[in-house]
Amino acid sequence: MYDIVIIGAGITGAMLSWKLSRYRLKIAVLEKENDIAEGATMANSAIVHTGYDPEDGTLKAELNVKGAQQYEQICAQLHCAYKTVGAYIAACGAEEEEQLAVLAARADARGIPYRMLSRDEAIAEEPNLSEQVTRVLDFYTTAVIYPWEVADACMETACGNGAKLYLNAPCCGITKDSDGFTVETPAGSFRTRYIINAAGVHAEQIHNMVAKADWHATPRKGEYYVLDQDAQPIRHIIFPVPSKEKGKGVLAIPTVYGNTLIGPNSDFLDDPDDNGTTVDGLAYVRANISKTLQNIPLNRSIRTFAGIRPTTTCPDFIVTELPDVPHFIDAVSIESPGLASSPAIADKVIAILAESLTLTENPDAVMTRKAPVVLAALSDAERSALIAENPAYGRIICRCEKISEGEIVDCIRKPCGARTVKGVKKRVRPGMGRCQGGFCEPKVVHILARELGISPLEVVYDSPKSNILESDNRI
Repeated sequence: MYDIVIIGAGITGAMLSWKLSRYRLKIAVLEKENDIAEGATMANSAIVHTGYDPEDGTLKAELNVKGAQQYEQICAQLHCAYKTVGAYIAACGAEEEEQLAVLAARADARGIPYRMLSRDEAIAEEPNLSEQVTRVLDFYTTAVIYPWEVADACMETACGNGAKLYLNAPCCGITKDSDGFTVETPAGSFRTRYIINAAGVHAEQIHNMVAKADWHATPRKGEYYVLDQDAQPIRHIIFPVPSKEKGKGVLAIPTVYGNTLIGPNSDFLDDPDDNGTTVDGLAYVRANISKTLQNIPLNRSIRTFAGIRPTTTCPDFIVTELPDVPHFIDAVSIESPGLASSPAIADKVIAILAESLTLTENPDAVMTRKAPVVLAALSDAERSALIAENPAYGRIICRCEKISEGEIVDCIRKPCGARTVKGVKKRVRPGMGRCQGGFCEPKVVHILARELGISPLEVVYDSPKSNILESDNRI
């Protein structure tokens, strides 16, 4: 029997797995997809919000501030990218300037540093601000991360400490008895003392297997443009003034790898798995970014994508043990700022567990991971030495991102390693550049086939049925 089964391997489930793996616990993580971090963690703005935005008295406000304060140290421990870029909240006119004062007051109360900038001061740093912008609130400690990298690092480290990850294992049913729970999946049945529901947009479905939810999932889609690395129209994250109707609005975000994201919109969905982009959604993004920015080179877009936010009818995070179902814990309704809050969400869940479960630290647990090889970040001398030791690092597979065969092999062979083309892309970025895999994808397919001991015909892009090649047509 497991001590804990975590349902969902997005950033919430992965962060929980990592933090819980320091204890002497038998942990299973069940993920319905073919890889971790495939839902909201896969497609979001990648911002570590500092915590000025959520309303006073909410769990969002509390956990956002606490989670954001942990991120730099976590990324250092796990050798993940963390880049402080700052965030401009751009007011257009006197009415929106009044809202800046509200945000500044919240920041004062929560100990979050900021600067108030005049239009001239802001334009000096961001010359592409629109003519409408009159004043800017600068949260200069705001950072961006690579969400998939953090989730992968957490899960890799957790599995190194003994946690078990089961992919393609959607939860089909839960039964409770006097000893605990039985979780049914196509991958088998799992007996456990505790369940943590971190299933994102499918959390209501999981909750209703044990008790009727008093909230309802209302997922929302957000669509984005990705600009080429050499476009670089901004240095800071640029927000409009937030509103209850539009949330944080359409943003411009510099990423850790030099691209720029423009988006998102916010449309409610009937299908929680509908992550396709739309003509109307992208038109909305184009129209609304012009409020705060001008001269944005959307013609330099190399990709568009959409993400699904696990919004519910509850306006706050829900992190609680069910009163009528002891040992079943919800960590749900985790929309923005869920990414920034995830370390503190994990802490809150662990505090709930500690009320009835003995948590004994494992002195053998390793909470760090070895830094992965990033060839492009090495000096000429370091690269030469590495290639002399292993020539695979000298064979460049992705020309856009300068990714070597050695790095791709590493990400396949490591614990919780890549098993799909998209899995490789998420971990070491071949296919993320200007050509979007046009040159490197066939090579990645053959490397995966070789390393996994399968035919290239069996290699999939993402889901189990997304085979890249249909037949061998060689004569």
